[in-house]
Amino acid sequence: MSHIEQSETLENQTLEKVAKVLDVTSETIENISEENGINYFNNFYDNSVSQGNSFYQGMYATFNPLDKLVEAYEENKKLYERLVQAERDKLSYLEELIKKK
Repeated sequence: MSHIEQSETLENQTLEKVAKVLDVTSETIENISEENGINYFNNFYDNSVSQGNSFYQGMYATFNPLDKLVEAYEENKKLYERLVQAERDKLSYLEELIKKK
């Protein structure tokens, strides 16, 4: 634990340095309370990190990738069955042509 963390109070000069590093005002640090911190983190009830930043809105998949894989597999299966049926129809047509000759 650092000397700053162990002390009850901070000198204004030290407080200003810490505030500058944290990119906040010294008043913000002076007004911090444990309750405010708890309320801050308890407000993330929807599992989002940032509700206003559009960069993070696409971070979580809204679909199940396994479901999409199964859908693609089923579509490929249907396409294969249609291809096999088309080959059977073609073979049947060619057999009819041979019988006519």
